[in-house]
Amino acid sequence: MAGETRPARIEVPGPGRESVWDYPRPPRVERCVRRARVVHAGEVVTDSTRALRVLETAGPPKIYIPIAEVRAEHLSRTGRATFCEWKGAATHFDLVVGADVAREAAWAYLDPNPAYEQLGDHVAFYASRVDECYLDDERVIPQPGGY
Repeated sequence: MAGETRPARIEVPGPGRESVWDYPRPPRVERCVRRARVVHAGEVVTDSTRALRVLETAGPPKIYIPIAEVRAEHLSRTGRATFCEWKGAATHFDLVVGADVAREAAWAYLDPNPAYEQLGDHVAFYASRVDECYLDDERVIPQPGGY
């Protein structure tokens, strides 16, 4: 962990557990071995067993789902763009299900930096901005704040 150390107040994880303080910097991309689902306004927006996990020091894993496995009619590109020093420019999307619009509920690196090319055809969702996210049958509980 270049430049990052586990704060003294943070517990060392027990067997079979992960700590965000053990994740690398720069981020690592790996296959997600769990089924990922997003449900909003009563609709299953995506249900994938081919997601990727991005692990970055001090942050929860971000789950990126193949865009081809997201119901395209529900994604509406916004004008917002953000930048990650490692992954590059991110494009943001509203999630539209009928009359319900979850503003800037998803993002994607459509033209990522070379080390993160595998993310180029994937999209991630903010768990706090959609009704439900699941990994297998475990509901994802959003952390406080923007992610």
